Amino acid sequence: MKTPFPFSAIVGQDDMKLAMVLTAIDPGIGGVLVFGDRGTGKSTAVRGLAALLPPIMAVDGCPVNSADTADVPDWWTGATGDMIEKPTPVIDLPLGATEDRVVGALDIEKALAKGEKAFEPGLLARANRGYLYIDECNLLEDHIVDLLLDVAQSGENLVEREGLSIRHDARFVLVGSGNPEEGELRPQLLDRFGLSVDVTSPQDIETRVEVIKRRDRYETDRAAFMDAWAGEDAKIRAAILAGRDQLAKVATPAKALETCAQLCIALGSDGLRGELTLLRTARALAAYEGAGSITTDHIKRIAPSALRHRLRRDPLDEAGSGARVMRVVEEVLG
Repeated sequence: MKTPFPFSAIVGQDDMKLAMVLTAIDPGIGGVLVFGDRGTGKSTAVRGLAALLPPIMAVDGCPVNSADTADVPDWWTGATGDMIEKPTPVIDLPLGATEDRVVGALDIEKALAKGEKAFEPGLLARANRGYLYIDECNLLEDHIVDLLLDVAQSGENLVEREGLSIRHDARFVLVGSGNPEEGELRPQLLDRFGLSVDVTSPQDIETRVEVIKRRDRYETDRAAFMDAWAGEDAKIRAAILAGRDQLAKVATPAKALETCAQLCIALGSDGLRGELTLLRTARALAAYEGAGSITTDHIKRIAPSALRHRLRRDPLDEAGSGARVMRVVEEVLG
């Protein structure tokens, strides 16, 4: 298997990398949407992050990566009962994937050969306890979007067809990427992403040369390159694990709650998902930095990522959504 490019070796794209790290600390944030140019490291980042995370313990032979033998679905008989280490799953959802491929379907081979009704798990089963990556998610077919909305809401995949009634856990960090020039994302799916970041190609020669150098060394002398960045990846891994331990200990002052509400009211964001995501992400950032309490600075730094995709359209405002968020942050918080 090809070794992923080191997460720490990605040049720039700090907002994208921070967003992905925070969802690794608290998957409940709801995933990351990355919009921007092609070839800016979007898929490289998610694979690199998953590679540096510690492996998960799962039941050997379980199709949904169950953490305990008691959680193995009763419709599956192929689990051995032994616990094994597995890399954090990163599953690609192709644009042309059929509904059966995504949610699972009747195992035709067993049905024809043995006359048995058996379930063949889909991509959502394999992504449980890991990452589901969707490239060009703004081009997804509507019925696949509807499926993802249901699963993202419930954390469970329910399949009822051909006389089968199957359910299994499907909890994953959803990472989507796309180019806004190729179509807009449905508002219902857009709202399901906890964080949104914009990425662009670097415009200065020095940065672009550094990107080329690192990628070229990765391709031509991979072992040495991986060794050179192993230490930096280890530091990020340690910070993520420490952040997970610290998360429940981070205090939430009343002032932080008021700040989240003030920002969302000033921005006119719909519903309360904006406040909840803003608070949860600020807590993850505080935990990542080892802070004992959420501060206004934490909220200010992650406000663009948590709120830019929740703004109502303003045809009279030509500023980008991130700039609009920062403008309101400065007006409200100073």
